[in-house]
Amino acid sequence: MPSSERLSELLDPTATVLLTVECQQGVVGSGGALPELARAARSSGALGNVARLVAAAHDSDVQVIHAIAERRPDGRGAGRNARLFRAAERLPVQQLTGTTAVRVAPPIEVAEQDIVVRRLTGLSPIQGTEVDALLRNLGCRTLIVTGVSANVAIPNAVFDAVNHGYTVVVPADAIAGVPADYTSAMIRHTLALVATVATTEEVLGRLRRRRGT
Repeated sequence: MPSSERLSELLDPTATVLLTVECQQGVVGSGGALPELARAARSSGALGNVARLVAAAHDSDVQVIHAIAERRPDGRGAGRNARLFRAAERLPVQQLTGTTAVRVAPPIEVAEQDIVVRRLTGLSPIQGTEVDALLRNLGCRTLIVTGVSANVAIPNAVFDAVNHGYTVVVPADAIAGVPADYTSAMIRHTLALVATVATTEEVLGRLRRRRGT
């Protein structure tokens, strides 16, 4: 884990953005399209930790961006060039624009100042979306990446952020994937090579200390 000095240096509220990835009701909510992933996100405490980080970000004036994956009811523009996309078409719960499935899931609270970015295609919440331009306009240097899944969207987000020049912090207990042991392996053997891995408590401690100074 990083030193407290290193985290304090990285988590300057004026240059830090918190990104939540696909923390939407149709993915991590009860009755969502991916019950195994939803169970993992909830039973591991990851979803609750995301909510805690979002609340601390609001208190610390750290910008929050919620990245949502959705599709049009008519399917126009949706990708079919990967097995994952084709399987998603057959799921009983669809991430359709305008439905409750694409609303940010409780217990995460969305504040008025939060930005919600919705994508209709692709695997990454950054590449091909507005997120990179938003981060640059916000003066972001450090991106905190949270959410799901450790299988696909989280590594995509981390790699894309690093490739775009941002420093990434990953609270290891605020991401989830399936099976559960895959998440820890992904963090240890892949994400730790390109991102600063911390715990939710460590990040919260730095944000609270910054707020108190």
